[in-house]
Amino acid sequence: MIFDNEYARVRLNKRTNLLTSNVNPYPVRFEKTHDASSVKGEYPANEGSAVRVAGRVVLLRLMGKASFATIRDGSGDLQIYLKLDNIGQESYERMKTLLDLGDVVGVSGKVFKTKTGEISVSAESWDFLAKAILPPPEKWHGLTDVETRYRKRSVDLFVNPDVRKTFEMRSRLIASIRQFFDGEGFVEVETPSMSARAGGAAARPFQTHHNALDIDLFLRVAPELHLKRLIVGGFEKIFEIGKNFRNEGVSTRHNPEFTMLESYEAYADAVRVMDFTERLLRHACRAVHGKEQISSGGREIDLGRPFRRLAYLDALKQELGQDVSPSTPADSLHALVARSGLGDKVKALEKEEGRVSPSGVLDLLFEHHVEPKLQDPTFITRHPRALSPLAKACADDPALADRFELFVGGREIANAYSEQNDPLEQLERFREQAAGDESKIDWDFVEALAYGMPPAGGLGVGIDRLFMLICDLPSIRDAILFPLLRPE
Repeated sequence: MIFDNEYARVRLNKRTNLLTSNVNPYPVRFEKTHDASSVKGEYPANEGSAVRVAGRVVLLRLMGKASFATIRDGSGDLQIYLKLDNIGQESYERMKTLLDLGDVVGVSGKVFKTKTGEISVSAESWDFLAKAILPPPEKWHGLTDVETRYRKRSVDLFVNPDVRKTFEMRSRLIASIRQFFDGEGFVEVETPSMSARAGGAAARPFQTHHNALDIDLFLRVAPELHLKRLIVGGFEKIFEIGKNFRNEGVSTRHNPEFTMLESYEAYADAVRVMDFTERLLRHACRAVHGKEQISSGGREIDLGRPFRRLAYLDALKQELGQDVSPSTPADSLHALVARSGLGDKVKALEKEEGRVSPSGVLDLLFEHHVEPKLQDPTFITRHPRALSPLAKACADDPALADRFELFVGGREIANAYSEQNDPLEQLERFREQAAGDESKIDWDFVEALAYGMPPAGGLGVGIDRLFMLICDLPSIRDAILFPLLRPE
């Protein structure tokens, strides 16, 4: 039990003492007038001014008739001076005997500067706002184990202020993305997180059951097919920022629940979206850092320079030293797989999916040989068509898709293409995916296309990965407040 330890029992006794003394250790509210940063930032203009501040006690120096405490709020730390003559005997004794590190308190007093130059508040009264039953990590530096930090994120945030600041940057990032799309004339929309079919991406879905309707439903792997229905309906510029769910592996780059940006612009194509994506990343980077340069894994990356553009098969040729394509003979591809040490990965995919297509083998080779070397911003274009069933084919080569992926720092950041709007072509791609099981085809979407969807360019950006890039975070768990973890 979480309270079955010596430290908790001592604090529980203090809680009981407060209650028997008619002191509520968990009052309803406290009227703050200032936070720590404003008290300090407005000095000396506010010297002698009455303020009401609140925060968590992170330091206590108990002395005879005068003591010091440091409280921490969302803006920083602030020193509190507690003098017996100012707050009274009863309040002072309560502070000395019942106040602990980790307690949340409210303080009323006046701003002054100590002899050592510390801007502080001289308390005239103070109150418990939340009595902490569990103590904070020893000396406020005890929560350093990475796994423990993810599991105890609430403690991590108040013990490690830099973590909270990191997630404040995430908030600025998302706000800047919304600002950018709004300035470009896009409309933000919301589409279902559950549906009868899991379409829009080749990924394993999470399945659930709706009791009232007695039907199976899937958490969405992507909002793509619903967003395209809106393009059919007459929206011309739309975007959505929301959660996607994929029942797949967990790693430093993958979390089963993640945040995705998707946008669609009628009458645009992949080339137009490419230019748009460059501007979006620069805007987001400036919003977070005030500049277009970032550091990623010890390497300086300049997002202000034009992004490189490189065809998928050309990139493979550069690394493999030979031409490859979806029509490359199987024995040649298998030789490359063996030479690359990817045989186990191919076998695992064959076991999971039944077979691995030539394009699937190429993608394994690409992931292994090319992706890690794409450190500077690079658009990879013209993918094998089999990897992009929702994209239009390139006009000069029907075996390739009019698509791009953006890589920065060796990570895929964005995926986009000229959207397939021919309902018969789309149906054929769905049939290839379904491998004879037509119940897997999203017939409602095919019907929507049959009413006529204008040409459109679509974009998908993984918000978590973009945040990892811009803030130089080594793991996606550092980019998500509550990452999925195996139960203890």
